[in-house]
Amino acid sequence: MKSHFRFLTFLGLILFSVSCDKEPETGTPTVTKPAVSVNDISGNEGDEGTTEFSFTLSLDKTATTNVLVDYSTQNGTANAGQDYIPATETAIISAGATEVQVVVKVVTDSNVEDDETFELLLVSAVNATIGRNAGIATIINDDENGGGGGGGGDDDEGYTTPDSYPGLSLVWSDEFNGSSLSQGNWTYETGGGGWGNNELQTYREGTNNTTVADGKLVIEAKKINGNYTSARIITKNKQFFKYGRVDIRAKLPQGQGIWPALWMLGENFSSVGWPACGEIDIMELVGHQPNRVHGTVHWQNEGSHADYGDSFTLSSGTFSDEFNVFSIIWDNQSIKWYMNDNLYNTITITGSELSEFQEEFFFIFNVAVGGNWPGSPDANTQFPQKMTVDYVRVFQ
Repeated sequence: MKSHFRFLTFLGLILFSVSCDKEPETGTPTVTKPAVSVNDISGNEGDEGTTEFSFTLSLDKTATTNVLVDYSTQNGTANAGQDYIPATETAIISAGATEVQVVVKVVTDSNVEDDETFELLLVSAVNATIGRNAGIATIINDDENGGGGGGGGDDDEGYTTPDSYPGLSLVWSDEFNGSSLSQGNWTYETGGGGWGNNELQTYREGTNNTTVADGKLVIEAKKINGNYTSARIITKNKQFFKYGRVDIRAKLPQGQGIWPALWMLGENFSSVGWPACGEIDIMELVGHQPNRVHGTVHWQNEGSHADYGDSFTLSSGTFSDEFNVFSIIWDNQSIKWYMNDNLYNTITITGSELSEFQEEFFFIFNVAVGGNWPGSPDANTQFPQKMTVDYVRVFQ
């Protein structure tokens, strides 16, 4: 009996020790609320009365109780009461559901005008947190000869170039025939901060500022609540080339502070930086000179930045009036710039200080707002402004 008692005592001590070492209970687990977000939308203005634009308020997961979301409309380039019916209301996403539609009515007219925008803002939420709090609605002008300020419109008038040349093969092209930007060709660069030139815009991805439709790419610079947005797309790590003929057919925006560019950087940019990677500006325009384009190269010469360029000026009209074709012909001897097959600039690149231009380059298309060269927009600058690209083709 004594031995048995000692064993039970020993066992009790062990159990007591284990009990003392056990972590205390932490209470009921925290339940994370779902997050509610709103999408961007676009649609034609329409012809009679009003047109309904439907935003989607969506949760990232279902809720066990009803979610109440207060929202309000806010002017962009569209004005409440004139272009759309303002709304300040509460939407309910029922328990177990993940989304609800919110309808805002757009006022139609027959005026030829720029595309316009307004926002739906998520102000507060009950039983949810707020994720993406602003959705942009783009009212597409569908009246005759409309389509946006600068570089817009649905017409196809202007200069064009062939899809083949004697002695050359088409090695790559984007004809923008789909309904979205090709991920096999392009990547969005996003963000703000001036991009080294004190620019004012924030670059965004997706359909916020970039659309592909009817065989055209449109990059659109917008002004919303005093802030500027645009897009910048690149082919880095996807499509890059050394030498060849490049043709880009485009219609350009205009206006003080607007800065469209069709250009190239060395594929080794990430490792050597700028200007050591080299830069080939196939076309640049500063919007206060809407009839003049520039073709330029930048490189590093003995540790310092060097550049060389020239320009082409139309005898009449502007580059916003119709499509033009901006080209370079680049080989191991020289780079030549053409506007509608008119040669206007040449640089010889055989010197060792120009070795950057014996390497591979990728494309960049963007519309900047403001910056050291064009200056800031002024009261006469109209928004939105569009750069429309019909095609880019590389022949070797």
